[in-house]
Amino acid sequence: MKYAYYPGCSLHSTGIEYDMSSQLVAGKLGVELKEIPDWNCCGASAGHTTNHLLGLALPARNLAIAEKEGLDVMAPCASCYNRMKTSEVAVKSSQETKARVAEVTEMEYEGKVGVKSALEVFVKDAGLDTIKSLTVKNLGGMKIAAYYGCLLVRPVGIGFDDPENPMTMDDMVTALGGEAVDWPFKTECCGASLPTAREKVGLKLVYDILTIAQSVGAEAVVTACPLCFMNLDMRQNDLNKKVDNANFHLPIFYFTELMAIAFGEKPAKAGVGKHFVDTSSVLAKYNLK
Repeated sequence: MKYAYYPGCSLHSTGIEYDMSSQLVAGKLGVELKEIPDWNCCGASAGHTTNHLLGLALPARNLAIAEKEGLDVMAPCASCYNRMKTSEVAVKSSQETKARVAEVTEMEYEGKVGVKSALEVFVKDAGLDTIKSLTVKNLGGMKIAAYYGCLLVRPVGIGFDDPENPMTMDDMVTALGGEAVDWPFKTECCGASLPTAREKVGLKLVYDILTIAQSVGAEAVVTACPLCFMNLDMRQNDLNKKVDNANFHLPIFYFTELMAIAFGEKPAKAGVGKHFVDTSSVLAKYNLK
């Protein structure tokens, strides 16, 4: 299977671990990723909050380039996936929208190709049986909270899983030999850029997610969004300094990192050493180093 790969603004920079591990997993699953040439930012989130047409046109341009190649797009970032899927649905649903988008981008997007998240490609499409067959380092029952965030499976009609209780990542954890803990915050918002723009508000959102994850016994959190990952991983130190009685040291993983490690790759090769919160203890506990 071959996809047009859309790294977006994160996977070659702040989300480099996601890119590294995605490439490894793709190789194990026999998925060929061809980066979209001359891709542009999808506009999340400033684009669609500034102008509705701009919010559709920016991702549609990338889809139009992929369409010329005859390839569906794989977008690992939850925000990128959400914006591109929204544009895909809008163009397919309205000839008027399709014409306006083509006029703005000066490129025709017919809706013949669409977009999938990395979670769809690597888990739903690959299948749990394939994932189990490729697993050579069982996660050993590690208790993991699957965190989807607010964009990956929403809104209704756009996402690929239940918008309130998605299970794709939970099923992946189980297939790799981990224990997916049941918890109520799997689709709560992490605050996106709020921890920077409105620190008190944003840190409270991150605090609540981490607190609930720990309260149900999670030894780690797994996610599929660069911004969610950054907030949950990087903000723990801020919380420990600024919130009374906060003492977070909860490892955060991209789902592709866990897949790559379970498939036999070294954690460093998957980018795990680039995290803010140390992961070595939990990996050593389950003989995954």
